[in-house]
Amino acid sequence: MRARMRVLLLFLAATVFVSNAQTNNSSNDNKQPQQPQQHDEPIKFITKTKDSCTMVMSGLGDYTRLRVSCKGPSQGQTPGRSYYCDFQGKPNLCRAYNLNTRHYFTQIMWDMRKLSHACQGPKIYRPQMCKKFPDEVQMTFLASWPKTTTLKPSKPIQERKTVVPAQTKPAPTLKPVKPQPQPAKPQPGKGPQKKTTPKPGKTTTRPTEQPESKASRIASEYCWKSFQGVCTYFISWFQN
Repeated sequence: MRARMRVLLLFLAATVFVSNAQTNNSSNDNKQPQQPQQHDEPIKFITKTKDSCTMVMSGLGDYTRLRVSCKGPSQGQTPGRSYYCDFQGKPNLCRAYNLNTRHYFTQIMWDMRKLSHACQGPKIYRPQMCKKFPDEVQMTFLASWPKTTTLKPSKPIQERKTVVPAQTKPAPTLKPVKPQPQPAKPQPGKGPQKKTTPKPGKTTTRPTEQPESKASRIASEYCWKSFQGVCTYFISWFQN
């Protein structure tokens, strides 16, 4: 009997332990993603004006802090200029940042090395891998030393334009116009006379008179005048 009670107590204890482990795991899953690991190796680069710069990344609560420190080359006995600037954002909300954190800041470095002053670039850096995310995710400018104030360019004073009076050109000399002959005015009551061109008349050609036949000449010579017609008929009949 006692052995059965011990087995039952051990079973209950194991069930309680498993349920507590499951609740702990579910609570850990609901927590926000952890901050990225610290980068021991800073990123170094040189600007357009040969300033040697260093980028150091660190975590601050839910934010990621970036400090860029630069020092310019010395000119003779004069030491080079020194300056730094801080940026802050939440790039851990971007999945690509969590997969390759160093490349995220390397893309920012590519933009800074093109500048003459690493801290006088854009106020918000949007690396290509997280460009579509809002401003909260991007690295935003916080402060810089020494402070750089950009003065607004004053409006240029407009020069007064001296109005030069236009030179008056001499009036062109008019050439004398030759009087043109005016057409004769039509007399009152008479309209304009129209020139009538004679129409070509029809020429009728008269037929040429046929010469007397041989039969009529013979009849006129040998027959009486009243019988010439009959003679002409018979003579022509005999000839045919």
